[in-house]
Amino acid sequence: MEIKQVSRPVVDKVAVIGGGLGGLATAIALRKQGIDAHVYERAQEFRPVGAGLALFPNGLNCLDAISAGIVENLKRASCQLNQTVFSKHTGETITQSTATHQEKYGHPTLFFWWWRLQQVLACALPPEVIHLGYRSIGFEQDENGVTAYFDGDKSVRADLLIGADGINSLVRKTLIGDGEPRYLGSMSWRGVSEYNHELLNLNELIFMKREQKVIYFFDVGGGYRCWTLRALMPKSPVHESAAEIKSRIVDQFSDWWEPLRGSMEATDPEQIVFSPICDRPPLKSWSQGRVTLLGDAAHPMAPSLALGANSTFEDAYELAQCLSESSSVAEALTTYENRRIPRTQVFQAQSALAEQRFYVTDIGTQDPEKAARERVALEEFHNWVYGYDPNSESRLKPWMEISAT
Repeated sequence: MEIKQVSRPVVDKVAVIGGGLGGLATAIALRKQGIDAHVYERAQEFRPVGAGLALFPNGLNCLDAISAGIVENLKRASCQLNQTVFSKHTGETITQSTATHQEKYGHPTLFFWWWRLQQVLACALPPEVIHLGYRSIGFEQDENGVTAYFDGDKSVRADLLIGADGINSLVRKTLIGDGEPRYLGSMSWRGVSEYNHELLNLNELIFMKREQKVIYFFDVGGGYRCWTLRALMPKSPVHESAAEIKSRIVDQFSDWWEPLRGSMEATDPEQIVFSPICDRPPLKSWSQGRVTLLGDAAHPMAPSLALGANSTFEDAYELAQCLSESSSVAEALTTYENRRIPRTQVFQAQSALAEQRFYVTDIGTQDPEKAARERVALEEFHNWVYGYDPNSESRLKPWMEISAT
C-alpha cells in the first residue's frame, strides 16, 4: 500500500489530556512530526507512584520509531527479563523457561517501575509543554478547533484534542457516554519496594498461584522489586486505610515464600495500589470531529497479557503517522481508527479471557493433543503481537487473516 505524503501535518497545535505513559509518548511522537503538542495533567507533580509493568518488543519497536535512542534510555531505567519461573507458593520451582524475545523479535522484554518509565518519557519533552495541575472538566469543539476547559477557569484552544486520560477518562465520558468500566471479577494489589534476598535472582519473573490467588513477583531494576497480587472475588470497595490494606495482605501471605513476604513487608503502605480489574467493551469508533481517544481511554483491557502500555505506544506511533500523512483531520482520524481498532479489539478480548484462565486449576490435566494445539495457537498469537514492526505494512494485517494462514 502506497502511503500518501503531504507537505505538512493537518494540525498545528494538539492538546493531550493526561500525563501518563500514553499522553507523554503521544506528545513526543507528534512533536517529532512538527506538531505543537502540549500535555495537560491533573496531578500537581510527577511523584514515585504506580507499580511494575512490562514492555514487549512491539511496544519498544514503536517507541524506537517515535524517537531514536529512547529505547536505550529505557533499558538503563529497567530490568531485562531473562527467565520466568513458575513456583509453588512456598517457593519450590515447578517449571522455568528462558526468555527468547530478543532472539525472535529483536528486542527483549523490559520490566519497569511505572514512575521510572514516566520519568524517561517526560525527560524527552521540553519542560514547558507539560502542564501540571490542569484537571480537565470538559471541552467544546467547532469546525475549526477544540477548546479544553480545566479547573480554575483555565482553558486551551487547539486544532485537535486527544483523550489519553485512562480507563475513567473524562474525555470518553463526554464523547461517548458509555457508563462505568466493566468489573471482571478480580481485585488487584500492587506494590514496589527496595528489597533484596539471597534467594532472589536478577532479571527474573516469578509466578505463583494458590486457592484463586495469583502473584507475579519481578525485578524492576535499581534494587527494586514489584509484587502484583490478584484474587478472584466480588468487587470490594476501597474503604480501608493504606496501613490496614498492607497489614491484611501481609497476614494473608504469612505462610508464602519468605522473599515475597519480605518484599510486601518492605513496601510503603502509601505505595500499594488497590483496585478492581476492569475493562470496557470495544468501541466501533474513538473519534468525533476534532476529538479522539488513545490508550486506556480508548481500549482499556485486563492486565493479564500486559498489553496495555504496549498497545498504547502503538496508538501513539500510528496517530502521529496518520496526522502527518493525511489531507484532513477527518481522514487522519478515520485512518487511525482503521489501523488500531481491529487490533485492540483482539487485545481486549484475549486479555479478558486470559484473566479468567488465571484461576483455572486443572490446566495441566487437559487432553495432551488439545494442549499442543493451544501452544501452537499461542505462539502464532505472540508472533502477531510482539512482531509488530512500524516499518512494515504487515503490521496492519488483522489477527484473523494471520491465524488463517
